[in-house]
Amino acid sequence: MINRTLVAVAAAASLSGCGYNQFQTLDEQVNAAWSEVLSQYQRRADLIPNIVNTVKGEANFEQETLTRVVEARARATSVQATPELANDPEALKKFQAAQGELGSALSRLLVVTENYPTLKANQGFQDLRVQLEGTENRITVARNRYIQSVAAYNVHARSFPNNLTAMVFGYHVKPNFTVQNEAAITTAPTVNFDTAGRPAAPAASK
Repeated sequence: MINRTLVAVAAAASLSGCGYNQFQTLDEQVNAAWSEVLSQYQRRADLIPNIVNTVKGEANFEQETLTRVVEARARATSVQATPELANDPEALKKFQAAQGELGSALSRLLVVTENYPTLKANQGFQDLRVQLEGTENRITVARNRYIQSVAAYNVHARSFPNNLTAMVFGYHVKPNFTVQNEAAITTAPTVNFDTAGRPAAPAASK
């Protein structure tokens, strides 16, 4: 009995020394961060139908802009956002591209609404806008935390002797979000309601 106990203690110490326990911690942190990313993207997707329905009530609103948002949402939500997706580089790239396209379409929609005084005065629409701005900020924070947690996991997986443990137990390096500009991971998509971004009004005919 004593010998078995000693073997168990020695095995536990060996696993701890080769980074096995840390793999468990870091992997759980990555999974938790990924769940938060998905939660915030879903929050944005859930807001869009209400925004679209409100904007549709505005006479002569730019249908092309509205259509782009609806189609981009459909493409973004068609990507099955599972925990396994985060471990597939190609799937993660497609997910990121779809969400980026939706973010761009939404930004364009909100800029265009600045040209419609009735929408600007619509309290329901303004409340939705505030919720969307808050969600975009939460997405940025969640993405940043995920990027950092994956980076910490990957550094651990590549370091010696942890890389040996990774090979034995199948802990592979994880793909991460990519950004054209590293500053983008800490900057929310711009939602500009300033008059500077509005198209010039047509000159009055004489």
